[in-house]
Amino acid sequence: MKLDFHHKLFGYLTSNGWLDHWTAVHMAAGAFICKVALWCGASASVAVLSVFVIGVLWEVVEWVAENWKPYGSKKKWLNNTISDLVVETGLALWMVL
Repeated sequence: MKLDFHHKLFGYLTSNGWLDHWTAVHMAAGAFICKVALWCGASASVAVLSVFVIGVLWEVVEWVAENWKPYGSKKKWLNNTISDLVVETGLALWMVL
């Protein structure tokens, strides 16, 4: 029964654009950018803010290059954009706490 819940949850998240194969890439990039910022002497808040700003810039570039069309709908694109920003910024925040 518990496994069925997880299948339904992840099925919902993937079919509505919240998670895709790029989610892990965004998490890794957020961790990498945060760590490099910290190595370069940035404060914790600047490191997390750097991840967020670079993430927003990336999403703008992605919008210009692809528009929302690869996602099938603007709603799925919005879900994916929010998810990408949350996972990368959240991971960076977790790293500095």
